[in-house]
Amino acid sequence: MSALATDRRRLGGLLIYAVGYLTFIYMPVLLLPLFSFNESIYIHFPLKGFTLEWYRQMVSNPGLIAALMNSLKVAAAVSLLSTVLGTLAAKAVTRYRMPGRGPVVGLIMIPLVIPEIIMGIALLILASRGGIPLSLFTIGTSHMLICVPFAMLVMMARLEGFDKSLEEAALDLGENAWWTFWRVTFPLALPGIIASLLLTFTISFDEFILAFFLAGTDVTLPLFIWSQLRFAAKLPMVLALGATILAVSFFVVAFAEWFRRRGGQPKTGAGV
Repeated sequence: MSALATDRRRLGGLLIYAVGYLTFIYMPVLLLPLFSFNESIYIHFPLKGFTLEWYRQMVSNPGLIAALMNSLKVAAAVSLLSTVLGTLAAKAVTRYRMPGRGPVVGLIMIPLVIPEIIMGIALLILASRGGIPLSLFTIGTSHMLICVPFAMLVMMARLEGFDKSLEEAALDLGENAWWTFWRVTFPLALPGIIASLLLTFTISFDEFILAFFLAGTDVTLPLFIWSQLRFAAKLPMVLALGATILAVSFFVVAFAEWFRRRGGQPKTGAGV
């Protein structure tokens, strides 16, 4: 009984810690949608009243719409290319016994540990020295440096437990390597591919520091939000925009994780 009581006390302590930790992390974020419905332009309690005016201003702002379109273009291209490259890299390191596998994977993952401000300065110097004009292209290229490692990690987790005998059986039955990939490997890896697309899209869409250094006249949505913070009258619209992005990002990431876990569950009840 004493051991059971000790376990209960430990569980209670962990529960208190978890609730306190989640409250500390998410309470400021939850205030964002709360104040986005406040009728006053000032962020303080008590709330003055309920209004949807800031959301109306958000959807009718041409600068915001242009920045949103730029972010969507960059994020779509980056997520697609990053997932393709990440899938190929993950297949190479999980399918074949290549020499130097550890250093190669470590080299690909380096952008995840380098501070983005250092990477942004370095890429800006490289672009200026190479005569490359700053545009959405430079932003997208920089985003790929951090999105490819994420895509590779997701796909490695998906392909690690892959039954290689399925590919070997397809090859023995006369399929070439290309059709074996499309008819065997791709359907089994599809949950990881969808998760990689959604996660890298979200990472690119929300990224600010690299875009700050490498943007020319084409402004992405995070840069537009930062520019609006200098004006007190624009703050409520920014809060509405932030609440919208928060809600969409949450559902995208949650769906990606659900899809990845669902795809990783073994199927039961299948006939032999």
